[in-house]
Amino acid sequence: MLTFPNAKINIGLYITEKRADGFHNLSSCFYPVGWSDALEILPAETLSFESTGIDIPGDASQNLCLKAYHLLKKDFPEMPPVRIHLHKVVPIGAGLGGGSADCAFTIKSLNSLFSLGLDDKAMQAYASQLGSDCAFFIENKPKYCFGKGDQFDEIAVSLKGKYIVLVNPNIHISTAEAYGSIKPKPANVDLQIALSQPLDTWKDAILNDFETSLTPKYPVLQEIKDTLYSLGAEYACMTGSGSTVFGIFENTPAIKQAFKEYMVWQGPLE
Repeated sequence: MLTFPNAKINIGLYITEKRADGFHNLSSCFYPVGWSDALEILPAETLSFESTGIDIPGDASQNLCLKAYHLLKKDFPEMPPVRIHLHKVVPIGAGLGGGSADCAFTIKSLNSLFSLGLDDKAMQAYASQLGSDCAFFIENKPKYCFGKGDQFDEIAVSLKGKYIVLVNPNIHISTAEAYGSIKPKPANVDLQIALSQPLDTWKDAILNDFETSLTPKYPVLQEIKDTLYSLGAEYACMTGSGSTVFGIFENTPAIKQAFKEYMVWQGPLE
């Protein structure tokens, strides 16, 4: 079975408080975008995992795809071994949720491949055990997210027909680095209300808290954002805990050579 785990962006991200368990509560809108990995899972005689494309740091045996398999195997011991091949395209440490998407799509693929009978709620419960935003990619549609990023409400936000440009300056910002410099505080805007307003009102109303702490260390983030606005973006922002910055446009922009030294993905929004 071949699937294409896609990235997401955060439209607004407010870190509101540190929890007793060490995690943080947040407020954000998660929105799926088309930048995707490729994930193939096939029945096999022995369990194996391999990756191509962008190098994935760390021990391959600890990859989230394998963790997802082992988690389901505990409850479905009859599930046979599989061969997992992940072709990594979405940059790592980029605020795009690529690893979380790979994890969630592994769960969905195994559920379909072996007829496990899990509904979305059940798959979300498994996914949430492996990462705060993994569960989002089960339904994979725009959501208002809160808690530690694993609780969702429906939200009437549609950017269908708009065009997005994602720019990654080849900087890896770890979650630990990003959260280590953040100072939680109550959001100064009701994000759900702000998102209900026209897109051209978002620029000064909807922010990412990580920009305040990370931009001084990585000024290129502000430079990219400014360039996106100069090219005609209606809204631009850093996504997640960095380092990708996105711009939303009414029409296909002429970015030409503006970001030739960076990783860029662009395409229509659904």
